[in-house]
Amino acid sequence: MVELTKRNNRVYWLAFVVYWGIFLFGYDSGIAGGVVSQPYFETHFGLVGPDGTVDKVKDTQVSSNVVSVLQAGAFFGALGSAPVSAWLGRRWTLVAFTAVFSIGAVLTTVAGGSRGIGYIYGGRVVSGIGIGGISAVAPAYVSECSPKDVRGRITGIAQVMVAMGGMVSYFVNLGVGLHLANSDMVWRIPFGLQLIPAGLMCLGLVTVKESPRWLASKGRVQEALGNLAYFRKEQPDSLAVQLEMAEIEAAIQEEQEARKGLGIKEAFFGDGNFIRFVIAFTIFVLQQWSGQNSVSYYAPQIFTSIGFTGTTNSLLASGIYGVVKVSATMIFIFLFVESLGRKISLLISAVGMGVMFFIVGTILKNYPVDNVQVGQQPQPASKAMAAMLYIFVCFYSMGCGPLPTVYVSEIFPTRTRHYGLAVAAGTQWLFNFVVSKVTPTLVADLGYKLFFMFGAINIGGMATFALLLPETKGRSLEEMDIIFGAVSLEAREAFIEKQKRELHRDVQNSILTRSANRKM
Repeated sequence: MVELTKRNNRVYWLAFVVYWGIFLFGYDSGIAGGVVSQPYFETHFGLVGPDGTVDKVKDTQVSSNVVSVLQAGAFFGALGSAPVSAWLGRRWTLVAFTAVFSIGAVLTTVAGGSRGIGYIYGGRVVSGIGIGGISAVAPAYVSECSPKDVRGRITGIAQVMVAMGGMVSYFVNLGVGLHLANSDMVWRIPFGLQLIPAGLMCLGLVTVKESPRWLASKGRVQEALGNLAYFRKEQPDSLAVQLEMAEIEAAIQEEQEARKGLGIKEAFFGDGNFIRFVIAFTIFVLQQWSGQNSVSYYAPQIFTSIGFTGTTNSLLASGIYGVVKVSATMIFIFLFVESLGRKISLLISAVGMGVMFFIVGTILKNYPVDNVQVGQQPQPASKAMAAMLYIFVCFYSMGCGPLPTVYVSEIFPTRTRHYGLAVAAGTQWLFNFVVSKVTPTLVADLGYKLFFMFGAINIGGMATFALLLPETKGRSLEEMDIIFGAVSLEAREAFIEKQKRELHRDVQNSILTRSANRKM
């Protein structure tokens, strides 16, 4: 494994750079729930009534708005990323969306005083547009540059970065809540820190190369060959690089020949394409309704609902949840994603998550926490429910968390991959918005029934859906057309052989030309 990592270290570096944008996804999603639960934030923005108590209706409304407007902006950013990515390429598209995100981060940071909560709403929408574009383009970029034997692991690092972003956000909120609780730093520091990973990503993008598959789709074959050789740490005339380049060109030329003169309609409804868009839509709908986002975005409120009262108790429990999520995600991505496969991982994950939620709901029904005093140490039943949520996020991290992104990044052909990832990211953000908007109301109105609802969705929805998916572990991106029936195996092999001969001839001619030029 060490040797494999060394051979692919340039792809790992690419993932490290572009996934700072995915880190922002996790951080920006997790930070808002903790910020709006801070007492100083509630007082400063008028959520506390004349009698000194929090206006629950207004607090719930502002809380859901601050969290959910990010997802609303991200929905449009994700959908808009497809034509931008097709035109500019993966790298410069990420630069553009990172710049948009940074503008939004500045707006949220300067809110307060004469600049009311509208600055936070507006900044979150603008940041959301940037995050949405990044979330659609980054996985496609990494997937297109990764070799098939480690693609699942490298693409899955995105979920590690999401989890790390969420974990950092919980502890940032805890830190400012403990040490700066009575100042506007409770939102300025959490929102301002977003600019650091955004800056690191922009600087890092200068050091990486464009996607070979995107370059080939634009007819820049020699540049694509050079970049592919760079990522594989091989010479352009090596057999392995030529074979992979031949597969890429064969897939692209097949698509272009079959769809010449056709537009978006054919991209969505061409042979073998529609089912891929259905999979992308369904898998992300089920992921968003798995319950993890409700727990993640509103972790302090969720832990309060099961008996962890007081800002310190709820934020600390949230921080531990973040640590468990990061640890479980890293273990799965680096040790099991390429051995267990996609189907079995999703199945085990969904069933385990559903069982944990049913246990939490049962405990909460039999041991309600309505009478727990603020700041009181959690009761044994509350600790048991927290433990179940920690186990739940372990199951989430071994399947339903990382695998939808990995799976959807794999199944689309080059010409439509940006559309596929845009639809997937748009679906993710649309239902992300819906879930984040309604969660405070669901927590207040459903109580223990909320956990039963999520348990049923996981077992009845995602587990059943996982059984229907074709396995993609260890298959190249170009083989996906065969799996989904867009082209026959025999036709693809014949086309690859033709492309290998033509590419080999071009490389040899290039070598002879350079040799003749040196002699002259």
